[in-house]
Amino acid sequence: MTDDSLLPGDWSGIVRKIRARTPARVLVGRVGAAYRTATQMDLRQAHAAARDAVRAELDLEKQLGTAFVKQWGLFEVCTEANSKDEYLLQPNLGRTFSEPARSELLRRCTPGNDLQIAVGDGLSVTAVFAQVPKLLPVLYDGAKSHGWTLGQSFVIRHCRVGILNEIGELLSPAVAVLLIGERPGLATAESLSAYMAYRPQRGHRDADRNLISNIHARGVSPADAAVRILDLAAQMMNVKSSGTQLRAEPPALADSL
Repeated sequence: MTDDSLLPGDWSGIVRKIRARTPARVLVGRVGAAYRTATQMDLRQAHAAARDAVRAELDLEKQLGTAFVKQWGLFEVCTEANSKDEYLLQPNLGRTFSEPARSELLRRCTPGNDLQIAVGDGLSVTAVFAQVPKLLPVLYDGAKSHGWTLGQSFVIRHCRVGILNEIGELLSPAVAVLLIGERPGLATAESLSAYMAYRPQRGHRDADRNLISNIHARGVSPADAAVRILDLAAQMMNVKSSGTQLRAEPPALADSL
C-alpha cells in the first residue's frame, strides 16, 4: 500500500523545517515496507558516489586546477602506501612519509613557522577538490592578518590523520593543520575535515588533536570553517597546547525549529 500521508504538499511546517535541516532520509514516505523508487535510486547514486570518492586517485592539476596549484605553489608527496589498495588495507602506512617525501619536504619547506597547512586525500578525493579551493585562500588571508608566519602548503597522497606527527617532527610548526577528506557516507561524499595539533610529535594520539569536521555545503561552510580553524590555532598558540584541553564551541544555529 502506498503511504501518501507524507507527500510534500501535505507536510506541516515543523516537518518542512526538519527536512530542510538534515540530509538524512527521514520522513521520505514509503510504498508498503519499502522506500519509494525515487528514494531508492537516490540511495544507490549516493552509494556509488561514496565508492568513487574512496577509490579515486589524486590528480592535482586535473582536480584542483593548474592555476590554483601554481598560485599556491602546491606540490605532492606520498606516504609509505604505494597504492590505493595498500593504503586501504594497511592504515599504518598512511601515517608515515616515504623517504623521497621526507627529502622533498625538507628541500621545499622552511621549518619553524607559526602555521603549517597540509592537504591529504584521506578517504575522499572528492572532498578535497570540492572544499580546498574555497578554504585554503581564506586560511592564508586570516593567518596573515594575525601576523603569523606560514609554511609552504603541500598535498599528501594516501594520507591518514596520524601524518600530523610526521609533519611536526620534520617541520616543527607551532600549529599544524591537516585538511583531509572524510570517510564518505550516504549524505555526502564531499565532506572535509580539519585536524589540528600544537607542536605535533611522535607518540601524539587523537586526544592531542582537535577536529573541525563536516566542512561542506550542507554542513560547516568553508568560510565558517576557516574562522573556527584560525580561532582554534590562536588558542593553541596562546595556551601552548591542543587536544582535549581545548574546546571550540560551535556557533549557534541561525534560527530554531
